[in-house]
Amino acid sequence: MKYTARLKTKYQQDVVPALMSQFSYSSVMQVPRLVKICINQGIGDASGDKKLIDVAANDLTTIVGQKAVPTRAKTSVSNFKLREGMPIGVRVTLRGERMWEFLDRLISISLPRVRDFRGVNDKSFDGRGNYTMGITEQIIFPEIDIEKVNKIMGMDITMVTTAQTDAEAFALLKEIGIPFKK
Repeated sequence: MKYTARLKTKYQQDVVPALMSQFSYSSVMQVPRLVKICINQGIGDASGDKKLIDVAANDLTTIVGQKAVPTRAKTSVSNFKLREGMPIGVRVTLRGERMWEFLDRLISISLPRVRDFRGVNDKSFDGRGNYTMGITEQIIFPEIDIEKVNKIMGMDITMVTTAQTDAEAFALLKEIGIPFKK
């Protein structure tokens, strides 16, 4: 018996027919789909404390279930005491089942834990059908133990779709269940 993520079955059974009728696609292959989710966490104080990169990588690995890799500075900036090649953040790219599982946990568990949550911003599309949202605290994820956190760090979550326009991507993400502001 093969495991399929709950949100993936919802996409196949509910979202695809809804988008086919809404945008009048002639083929199922024209319906936009979620390709990958990229999570990026920039650590501003990483130039001063090298252990922050390891802590952030461990936290992000715990949250998504896939090993996070450090990102390195491409250029040197003397005002920030930053040299080329120094680690300045961590990132991870999710595809397939892990992507659907993470998105399901983000929508149903983590976003409702945000203080004064009224929905995510619907203006964060890039013009090509990709959506980026920022999270200010990593402690909204239940995988993180609050007692062990010594520094609150945020992250950027980018959802890459095959949609051609922002309207198609908005309809896709809304049908999947992303709680946009009203």
